[in-house]
Amino acid sequence: MNYRQIIQKLKSLENPENVKGMTRYGINPENNLGINVTTLRSIAREIGKNHDLALKLWNSGIHDARMLAAHIDDPKFVTEEQMDSWVGDFNSWDVCDNACGHLFDKTPFGYKKAFEWSKKDEEFVKRAGFAIMAWSAVHDKKQGDQVFIDFLSVIKRESIDDRNYVKKAVNWALRNIGKRNIEMNKIAIKTSKEILKIDSKSARWIANDAIRKLTSDKIQQRLKK
Repeated sequence: MNYRQIIQKLKSLENPENVKGMTRYGINPENNLGINVTTLRSIAREIGKNHDLALKLWNSGIHDARMLAAHIDDPKFVTEEQMDSWVGDFNSWDVCDNACGHLFDKTPFGYKKAFEWSKKDEEFVKRAGFAIMAWSAVHDKKQGDQVFIDFLSVIKRESIDDRNYVKKAVNWALRNIGKRNIEMNKIAIKTSKEILKIDSKSARWIANDAIRKLTSDKIQQRLKK
């Protein structure tokens, strides 16, 4: 399918009722056709990897097309400039997390951008930094522990940010790092206890939730195996 055919197909699948449902979960309804992720993944498999087409779909400004773009783009051709451009367009947590977990964390620049974006003021740019940390902790099985230990210091630093989409991503990154292996679990729990001492409502929420989940029998038993 070419660009025009894909856009026509997406518009034919428009579902306003789904958009209403998405807004209840904080998903931005602007330029949103309401196509579910399962359908978009199916379309992505039909298209295959296509960097140039991904760029065109992203530039359409259509929410669903941008979700699709992250699935079909080839990380080998993604540049830092593209990543900085796309992250500046993020206006919904699902577009952010989708791009970070299906594309950005697979590029050679993922870790660099995680550190860089975590310092930014823009809510979705900062979220993107922590989303890359969270996804990388799950996807990058070959990476050593040190980069994730370094991430934990960033997580501690930014735990005072009380904006909803930031604090949830900080918590998400902390939990995923703590689930990597038994050693990282101990370090993440230790970091969580340090965060708990910070005089900040968001820090306490992040820490308490992480401690509860990382010390659970289910996680402990899985890691010990």
